[in-house]
Amino acid sequence: MAKGAADKPVKQQDDIPSAGAFSAFERMVAWRYLRSRRRETFISVIAGFSFVGIMLGVATLIIVMAVMNGFRTELISRILGINGHMIVQPVDQPLTDYAQLAQKFSAVPGVTMALPLVEGQTLASGKQGAGSGALVRGIRTEDLEKLKEVSGNIRSGDLTGFATGDGVLVGSRLAASLGIGAGDRITLVSPEGDVTPMGTTPRVKSYQVSGIFEIGMSEYDASIIYMPLAEAQAYFNADGIVQSIELFVTNPDDIDTLRPKVEEAAGRQIFISDWRQRNQTFFSALQVERNVMFMILTLIVLVAALNIISGLIMLVKDKGSDIAILRTMGASSRAIMRIFFMTGAAIGIVGTVAGVLLGVLVCLNIESIRQFFSWVSGTVLFDPELYFLSQLPAEMSVSETVSVVVMALTLSFIATIFPAWRASRLDPVQALRYE
Repeated sequence: MAKGAADKPVKQQDDIPSAGAFSAFERMVAWRYLRSRRRETFISVIAGFSFVGIMLGVATLIIVMAVMNGFRTELISRILGINGHMIVQPVDQPLTDYAQLAQKFSAVPGVTMALPLVEGQTLASGKQGAGSGALVRGIRTEDLEKLKEVSGNIRSGDLTGFATGDGVLVGSRLAASLGIGAGDRITLVSPEGDVTPMGTTPRVKSYQVSGIFEIGMSEYDASIIYMPLAEAQAYFNADGIVQSIELFVTNPDDIDTLRPKVEEAAGRQIFISDWRQRNQTFFSALQVERNVMFMILTLIVLVAALNIISGLIMLVKDKGSDIAILRTMGASSRAIMRIFFMTGAAIGIVGTVAGVLLGVLVCLNIESIRQFFSWVSGTVLFDPELYFLSQLPAEMSVSETVSVVVMALTLSFIATIFPAWRASRLDPVQALRYE
């Protein structure tokens, strides 16, 4: 032996570099196990069903949560768009000084508008004789112009007749049901009419329709009529007073801090209610429905994750000889576990990513999809008469989408652990017995 060769130190076994965790070798083996072979068709079918299940589960969760978020946001914006965030009502004396109070409330920091209102229920009828219940809201012209949800959504006509005190604004659905349009006349019947020796007689009066507005919320479009404040006071026997002053604030969730400031500005006893109190039952029901739907739809992802378990267990049984060969070649039990973990996790990861993409795609085109299925089925899906909105809304939340992704990946990873651990516990002799 040459002297140089004899002097060269012998490399110890511990000095041989070994593949680290999730190395290229482990990823290559895991990828090969994902690919379908002729005798592994059934296993690949199970993996495919797992992928489709996770994809559809994640997409469904994202779509449903986005639609419910959009539904809630649209309802809040429409409800609070024409209704005040805080409603001030009298306690000991009527609101005869409503103009001065409105100025004081408007000067409170955080209050954007203060609108004196007179409201009353009437029976409205059109030129065809059809009748429908309606809520008449008396409001000043300058206040109506500030109420952009109404003044900015006039579909026909204008505010000219309203400003002169001779006309009223009618919701689009109410106008359609009565068969009237801008320029026609509408007859209002109020039970609170003139007091005579024979009792109170209903008050009947006809008004010209100055304009037709459409807020986009069917309940309001089908029931509300806006009337000049002075005319409403005369019509409902409320000369010189209003029933309430509605306050619009910058942040509707900040009304608790504004309440004492409004009470101080009033300088008298007043009763204040807010939008949360007036709509508490409705929005609480929406929140409960949203939470329950999330829990139910999570079961879809859970079922898909269980399919990963069955598919991996069958894969471990089928790859018994491969496990034996890998173990005899020096692969550790941890390496075997990581290989099968990556095999199952890949299904969950790819399925989750595909589900997110599908969910986002559907949410961006939700209204077009609704119209397409309505056309195909010949029925009205998401009827505005039932759901209050004229179109299907969808508003994706980043935090909710991240929660769905984390939940899907967590369930997929947990489902992968047991089959991977089972594969790592097999020694070469036991693995060969699987064959």
